[in-house]
Amino acid sequence: MKFFNKSREAGLSTGEAMTLKAFAEQCGMDPIAVFSIKDRLDTCIKHIANKAGQSGNGKVSQEFLFKLYDYRKKLEIGASSERRAFSNTCQLKVGQQLRISGDGIGAFDAQIIKNTSNYMTVSRPMNEQTTAVKDWRGLEISVSFWATGDAGYTFDTTVYDEVYSLGIYSLKIAHSFSLSRVQQRKSIRTRINVPAFLYLVSEGEPFHKVEPMPGVKCMLEDLSDTGYALTVGGNASSGLRIKVQFGLNGSPVCMSGTVRSTVYREDTDRSILRVEADPMPVRVRNQILGKIFGIMTGEEDSHFSTLDEEAAGVVAGRMVSKAEYEGVFEGFEEEIAAQSGSAATGGPASTG
Repeated sequence: MKFFNKSREAGLSTGEAMTLKAFAEQCGMDPIAVFSIKDRLDTCIKHIANKAGQSGNGKVSQEFLFKLYDYRKKLEIGASSERRAFSNTCQLKVGQQLRISGDGIGAFDAQIIKNTSNYMTVSRPMNEQTTAVKDWRGLEISVSFWATGDAGYTFDTTVYDEVYSLGIYSLKIAHSFSLSRVQQRKSIRTRINVPAFLYLVSEGEPFHKVEPMPGVKCMLEDLSDTGYALTVGGNASSGLRIKVQFGLNGSPVCMSGTVRSTVYREDTDRSILRVEADPMPVRVRNQILGKIFGIMTGEEDSHFSTLDEEAAGVVAGRMVSKAEYEGVFEGFEEEIAAQSGSAATGGPASTG
């Protein structure tokens, strides 16, 4: 009875619960342990994922798999929520991205460039769409940041001084020993670090439509079932509607979404884009969660195969290594402008 209660909590139908129970028993596992021990649930998911693949990705199998992945995600998030990464700002690392705001000044992006026991030094806050603050000294500010693999945090502090440190115009701000954990994760993010293609999304275009032709070259940095981050050449802005296409488990995956934030690094002329994904088909979401949890089926791939015109939208052609992409992060503004112009005239999009 306890097993079926847990099954209902996971949203499983009676038939799905019976299938899961039968497989667990066949493998010599206590069925109830499937709902508390991640490795055992992973074993069941991989079996069902293989069955779904063999049956042609039928809707029933994919929906069953979706429910199991959703429960797997809750287990992961529940475990991490018990761990609090930070209790004070002395623990923050150099390079941590920050969002700084205050009464009447708007919101700005910055990052930590030095952190001592007495104060933090952060890059002078930047926001191209907001009037710059002439003098930060003495201002009371609110700072928020995202701790990878944990949650969001926020704290209030005071700006001690404006300085020129490590070759960067910077602010010295007071430490805080009162951090609020304000945003628990709703998804699991994993580092992926593979080459990909970037496209603009045309108005009215179906979400996640796979493109047969290469787009602007970029590097996919991390991935979740609700979004992703990528690096691309040039200075990009938030609000863009884009999609990224990459190889996963031997097939192309295309994720469309909206750029929610960007970080431009002038020294390399590259931008990191953080993108909120549009709702995805169940099959695509299952593919992504399979990658995140390491529950891949079939032939796993670590590189993106170029979408060859002759392959008619199927992953094919020469494999492209990360090293080969090191020199292609250029001309993002020109690529976007060219694609935007083509979309307006009905002509073909420029590709990288």
